[in-house]
Amino acid sequence: MFQSRTHTCNELRLANAGETVTLVGWYENLRKVSKNLGFLILRDFYGTTQAVIETEEMMAKLSGVNTESTLSITGVVRERSSKNAALPTGEIEVVPTDIQVLGRCRYNELPFEINRSKEADENTRLKYRYLDLRNPAVKERIVLRSNVVAELRRSMTEHGFLEITTPILTCSSPEGARDYLVPSRNHPGKFYALPQAPQQFKQLLMTSGFDRYFQIAPCFRDEDARADRSPGEFYQLDMEMAFASQEDVFAVLEDVLPPVFEKYGTYNTASKAPFRRISYHDAMEVYGSDKPDLRIDLVVQDATECLADCGFGPFEGQTVKAVVFSDFKATRKVIDKICADTEVQTGNKAYWFRLDENGELVGGISKFVTERKEQVVQALGLKPGDFVGLTAGKRLVAQKTAGALRKILGNTVEGHMTKECYEFCWIVDFPMYEIGEESGELEFCHNPFSMPQGGMKDLEEKDPLDIYAYQYDLVCNGVELSSGAVRNHDPEIMVKAFELVGLGEDDVKAKFPAMYNAFCYGAPPHAGIAPGVDRMVMLLAGEESIREIIPFPMNKTAQDVMMGAPATVDPKQLADVHIAIVKDEKEEKTEE
Repeated sequence: MFQSRTHTCNELRLANAGETVTLVGWYENLRKVSKNLGFLILRDFYGTTQAVIETEEMMAKLSGVNTESTLSITGVVRERSSKNAALPTGEIEVVPTDIQVLGRCRYNELPFEINRSKEADENTRLKYRYLDLRNPAVKERIVLRSNVVAELRRSMTEHGFLEITTPILTCSSPEGARDYLVPSRNHPGKFYALPQAPQQFKQLLMTSGFDRYFQIAPCFRDEDARADRSPGEFYQLDMEMAFASQEDVFAVLEDVLPPVFEKYGTYNTASKAPFRRISYHDAMEVYGSDKPDLRIDLVVQDATECLADCGFGPFEGQTVKAVVFSDFKATRKVIDKICADTEVQTGNKAYWFRLDENGELVGGISKFVTERKEQVVQALGLKPGDFVGLTAGKRLVAQKTAGALRKILGNTVEGHMTKECYEFCWIVDFPMYEIGEESGELEFCHNPFSMPQGGMKDLEEKDPLDIYAYQYDLVCNGVELSSGAVRNHDPEIMVKAFELVGLGEDDVKAKFPAMYNAFCYGAPPHAGIAPGVDRMVMLLAGEESIREIIPFPMNKTAQDVMMGAPATVDPKQLADVHIAIVKDEKEEKTEE
């Protein structure tokens, strides 16, 4: 019994007929038939129940009471004459003997209709998130999140992992995104940073002798929002294992995740262990993406040899990639939209032609291909009725554009995508280094703390661009859930790895003092990963936006419009932490 209620609004059934009960909840609506007859819907966290007002006295108690006020209703349960099979409580109703207002809603108009809040403007929903969450369709996403987190915790504990929390106030470290900084009151001019991830702490736990660690870890990064990424903070299933290999990490997640996805997912089918292993090189060549959606059966083919010199300007001297779609029935309007969407997503054009039912090349750039028809048909394995989408550019550009085209084709035109399942895969064998697009210098490709696959030998003898790392990504339905790695636990190998990007031993010691020193006291080989909880729940719920599964999310510009954050603070608060606000010169000129 809670708050003097005898039952929840989803609990009463026909067997309760004749009982006197007390319900509490929100006054959802009243269909008033006359001055002494009306049908009231009461809603709580669990569901709804209909109360039938049959006296002027009870109706008077609702006079001037706005919907969304909280009520306590005491009355007798009886069988409904007009049953509602769509509701669990649809066979009964409550006839009130007493109605009390517990919390009055003081507004005649709401910012949106509660049960249709998802139709409202997003900023309005976020400003009044406490009302938005009253909508059962919105609330159930947060309940799902809670259930998933509880299931993950249970499963990880059963696999022998200890849940250990790591610090929130720590030091700034180069993780790849901007830090959130926290000024120190006791140490003027110095700052804490909120952790972008517990990376160093969990590795230090391994050197401390803990064997298996996990936590549902909060991470903080000052980065822009995307549909699958919330600005500010996010949560991940952070885990690390001592004396472990890449395959040990894979085995744990292949055992933990499929049951969670099958139990709580929109679809009840998920990949079974072992998940497919796809090298980074093959993923880019075959799918045009390092996070391929394996529900789509289309693949990317190389068409450089047969089409680069066909006379079509954009192909000259470029890598050309092709995506072949069999039995293609789409109209020219659909084709144009597919090409336009590809260009919007990638900034690069897509081209096309078809092999019609008579075996003739038609449409798009077919006039440039006709003279070498037989070569192209053989190279791409074409059959009458096939549609060929094409991309061109430098190798990586052509690959990524083809990957976007493949995904758009699979989602737009029926016949090549199995939607109602969860397809997992591991992307493995990432390059250790790459040439930075902006710097033109050698940089770490993925994670600087990863172990090179050939150890010290490869670092000393191989071209850096030919060195692979024990790094891996977990992908589900085209969404990257996580990156992980076998860690570089050897100080000598670590120093050598950083030397190749121009950082010496002193730099490593300065940037990562605790971890470097700890490794010098004998560290176990260790490996880990950290699947994103927010993205996981988004996939399970079938939502397009990650904000739908976060209780109190920020908006796209990293503002909490409900609480008014970020906000100005009192000058004394700034003085306490030795901070002075300096106006930007551009702002001053604008004010002038």
